[in-house]
Amino acid sequence: MGTHDAFLDGLRLAVGARHVLTDGELGAYEQDWRRRARGRALAVVLPGSTDEVAAVVRACARQGVAIVPQGGNTGLSVGSVPDASGTQLLLSLKRLHAVRAIDTANLTITVEAGCVLQDLQAAAEDAGLLFPLSLAAEGSCSIGGNLATNAGGTQVVRYGNARELCLGLEVVTARGEVWDGLSGLRKDNTGYDLRDLFIGSEGTLGIITAATLKLYPQPAARLTAWAAVPSMQAAVDLLGLAHRHLGAGLTGFEVMNRFSLSLVDKHYPQLRVPLFRDSPWCVLLENSDHESEDHARALFEQLLESALESACVTDAVVAESLAQAKALWHIRESIPLAQAEEGLNIKHDISVPISRIPAFVTETDVLLAREIPGVRLVDFGHLGDGNLHYNVQAPEGTDAAAFLREQEERINTLVFDSVARHQGSISAEHGIGSLKAATLPRYKSPVALGLMRAIKQALDPQGIMNPGRVLAPGPASDGV
Repeated sequence: MGTHDAFLDGLRLAVGARHVLTDGELGAYEQDWRRRARGRALAVVLPGSTDEVAAVVRACARQGVAIVPQGGNTGLSVGSVPDASGTQLLLSLKRLHAVRAIDTANLTITVEAGCVLQDLQAAAEDAGLLFPLSLAAEGSCSIGGNLATNAGGTQVVRYGNARELCLGLEVVTARGEVWDGLSGLRKDNTGYDLRDLFIGSEGTLGIITAATLKLYPQPAARLTAWAAVPSMQAAVDLLGLAHRHLGAGLTGFEVMNRFSLSLVDKHYPQLRVPLFRDSPWCVLLENSDHESEDHARALFEQLLESALESACVTDAVVAESLAQAKALWHIRESIPLAQAEEGLNIKHDISVPISRIPAFVTETDVLLAREIPGVRLVDFGHLGDGNLHYNVQAPEGTDAAAFLREQEERINTLVFDSVARHQGSISAEHGIGSLKAATLPRYKSPVALGLMRAIKQALDPQGIMNPGRVLAPGPASDGV
């Protein structure tokens, strides 16, 4: 029996033969969500427990086999599929989906990494509590992937990214050891914060197998408003008013340009997009109130009255029912789908200090229009936390595939250089993956990169954990 066969037989012994896939249709595991890349796995392994994950990692460490961890495979930066070599092991966390415990007194929930975000939200709701992480892929993404990429979503303005919602982790290290850090402590000042080190590391340092997360009381009422604003600066001014009037009740603040909403109107006319035809920008606000719906509505009315008086809002509608609120949020969440219907596009997930966003948008819009006549900009995102999805659509009537081949690198450079001028980041919530790994050194401090490489070398000296992600191989990396 060859080494290859003996290795696979060892995996079958560790997790069960039917949970080691080497043939058949593996496309769901090998193809990334955006269809930017398709790899070929040595095998797809689906362990059913943390101990089984550890056994798989130890086997890979002995053989020097690279591991690509995967949750719901909804990532946007090509970070969770194997390369084309056929030598990497795809380790799926799908079978680790249990809710292990809910502590209502401590306001925490402990779940396994493969737990789908929507199921986690439902478990919290069944306990009369709220888990606030919310994003478009919540019906299929898993909490392990959310933590590995430090996911954001629509409520970061109030509750923070995934990192801020996590109190503890269970992690399998690159050596196959298990770190049990699932304590639900909010204060633990006993050395380096290993939890925060693994969150956002995209599986390059270890494999998250479970997490203890913060829960919150359910609000007594949630109200949603849709406002037309005359400029991005007006949207920023409205955000300031919303903070003053609503305080911690402001749980969502999204901005959308006219072209992004016109695509929704074009491809999903049944959604009835409000107010966009006569306004360059629209804003979607959410107010979560812990007193009553009447109190929430009164605060919203005061906010909108002040905004209309100061001319940062030209028109607005407040949802009169939960159904209307869901319909407004559905419009916002349909922008990426409508953009895909329009054709291939170039996506950007950038962050800029909120005070500089108006200048960034104005300057970059003008720059791209000058350099690429006819380019169409799908600009939308989480203005409340400074995160824009500044996406680029090919000029109308052109070959979109050819446009991507010929212009993507140039457009990325133009946009990222503008982000850097405005002291921003080239990735706000999607991560680096392999898509931006080669680009990162241009925009990340050499000192920061050196520290990151030192951590990678210390925790994964063989370089088997999701290689080529976040840190691209290079002469200074010793192959890691």
